[in-house]
Parts: sequence; C-alpha cells; structure tokens
Amino acid sequence: MAFDPSKLQTQIDIKPPPPPFFTESASESLQEPKLSFFASRYRRPRRRRADTWLISLFVILHIVAFMATMVVNDCWSKSHGDCALKAFGRLSFQPLSENPLFGPSASTLDEMGALRRTFLTENHQTWRLFTFPCLHAGAIHLVINLSCVIFVGIHLEQEFGPIMAGLIYILSAFVGTLVAALFVEKRPSVGSSGALFGLLGATLSALIQNWEMYTNKFTALASVIFVSIGNFLLGLLPYVDNFSSIGGFISGFLLGSVFLSSPKVKEVAQDKGGLMDYDLKSYIKSRLRQKLDRPVYRSVSILLFGLMLAGCLVGVLQGINMNQYCGWCRYADCVPSKSWSCRDTENYCETMASNEQLTLTCMANGNFRVLPFTNISQARTNDLCSVICS
Repeated sequence: MAFDPSKLQTQIDIKPPPPPFFTESASESLQEPKLSFFASRYRRPRRRRADTWLISLFVILHIVAFMATMVVNDCWSKSHGDCALKAFGRLSFQPLSENPLFGPSASTLDEMGALRRTFLTENHQTWRLFTFPCLHAGAIHLVINLSCVIFVGIHLEQEFGPIMAGLIYILSAFVGTLVAALFVEKRPSVGSSGALFGLLGATLSALIQNWEMYTNKFTALASVIFVSIGNFLLGLLPYVDNFSSIGGFISGFLLGSVFLSSPKVKEVAQDKGGLMDYDLKSYIKSRLRQKLDRPVYRSVSILLFGLMLAGCLVGVLQGINMNQYCGWCRYADCVPSKSWSCRDTENYCETMASNEQLTLTCMANGNFRVLPFTNISQARTNDLCSVICS
C-alpha cells in the first residue's frame, strides 16, 4: 500500500492561537480611542499636583499684588472712614458708589500702574504696560478671574505642560495689554483678564484641533463659552478693561493653534498591560502625528500672531487712539449707568472750604457734595469729583 504524505500533513495542520491580550473588543477599542477633555483617564493622579506649579504661582502673585494694592489704598485713613466693610480697617474697600467691585480708589489704581491714555501719550510711562496685566479692579474681579484661571489653566498645564501654558499665559497677557492701550481712555483701567482670555482662546483652539479625540467635547465647549461670556460681562463694569480680554482671546487662540497640537498622553489605565498597553499608546501617537501635524495651519497662525503683535506694538508706540476711528467701540468696554459714565471726558470740580467743611461742585452738571473735613489730598479730591460728575 502506497504512503500519501499530503494526507498526513493535512491531519497535523494546527491553527495558531490568537495573540494574548488582544481580543476582538480590544481591536474595536483601538479604532477610536476617546479622552475626556477636562479629566483624561490616561493620567496618574499623583502627577496632576506636580504639573500645576506654574499656574499656581501666577495665582499667588496676583493675590499678593491685590493685597499690596489694598494696603496702599488705605481707605480708612485716606477716605476718613468712608469705606465698605470697615471691619477690615486698612484693607477696607472704597464705597460701592465709587467702586462696585469692592476694590481700591481710582487714584490708587493709578499709583499701582493702571492705564490711562494721558499716562502713555503725555507722560510716556511705558512701564505701565507691564503692571497693567497684574492688577485687579476689586475683590469680586479677583475671585472670579482667578477661579477661572485655576479651572482653565490647570487643565492646560496638565495636558500640554507648564512651558506651553506659561508661554500662552504671558504672551496673551502682553498682547492683550497692547490692544487695551490702543483703546484706553482717560479713566483708569486694569487688564488682568487678558491672560485668562488667552487661556480660554487656547483651550478652544486645542478643543477644535483634537475634536475627535474627546468624549465630552460639547460640555467642554459650553464651559469655555460660559466662562468667556461671564468674564466679558464683568468687564463692562468700571476699571476692568475688556479690550485686553479681546486681544488676549485672539492671541491665545493663535498660540494654541501653534503649540497645542496634541495633548500629552502619559499613561493608560493601570489595569491594562502588555500588548494592549503598547498598542494603544502607539496607535494614539500615530493618529496624532497623522491628523494634527499641520504645518500650513501652524505657519499661518504664527504669522497672524506675529503681525498682531507687531502692529499693536507699533500703534502703541505711535500713540494711536483707535476710538477716533470707532466711535461705538467704547461700549464694548463700558455700559452707561446712573452710577458711572462712559464719556471720555475729564471732570472738573470747584472746591470751597468753610467752617471745617469742604464743598465739591461738579462744573459739568452742578452736582455737589459737602465733606465734614478739609484735609484731603488732590488725588482723593479727583476721585470724589469723578463720582459727583458721573
């Protein structure tokens, strides 16, 4: 009987086993990996605290600057006890009719480095471009602004690292200051919101670029819009500059398009391992390189940012006043009210002292106020004159 080797080969042919750690469900999960925008599940919790030192430092510096402003303000002495929350003593706030944000007087903001057009065009105090983004108009402004900085900034620092978040924060604050200087009027203004809006613009840019990666993208988008609108409305109150917010948002969006092309995928969940762990990280990185490496988009963004920076810088150095070309633009920064005016005019008051009383009379509308003291500084007189004439 003849021996047929092909039959024997057919009988001993064995299918190889499927590779370990790679199931059909795992294959499906590799096709569309999803991340949570504000809480990536591919991170170690202990690394989160270590990755937020820079934003925390900025927050501490802002708090120190506000405390120093209130010490210089010294409402209890300079305003003769006419203060809000008198229990705070030297740190008490100006009356709400003067500062509705529970903050210092206009003269104190000037002393600490706020912007006015006359400071830039007549006195050439360009150093105010660096103090302007460090100041807050009041305690309400401070709390809302820093709470939003913590909410948005810590996320960006965790996702993209402290260097990228720090560059966006500082550059957006500076460009926002330049934009504000083009529109600033004769009343004092501060612009710490410019850096916050830079972070918001960068967050929006990162969300759009990595849209398909995230599971809660509409919630994240709604959060960015809500925070932006809330802080913009806050900027309609006295002393808070909204043009710095607009400039910061645009510059933050452009910088985010350049720097925030892909989040830092550090580590997958701890209960995964082996081939699955390796393949998932490799797949995500390859997808990011394919879909998010956009040299033309980045080049256009950095070009637009450079043009914006250079144009605003030249305009500020030349003393250009954009309000001369846009009469309605001031209403993006101020809403007229019975308590304050949006008119860009200087106020003049007539003073008359008699019987240990001082009477201030506004020359524009005839309003007057009688003060039970006469020992008052010229800066404080100007503050009260602005309140009477508004």
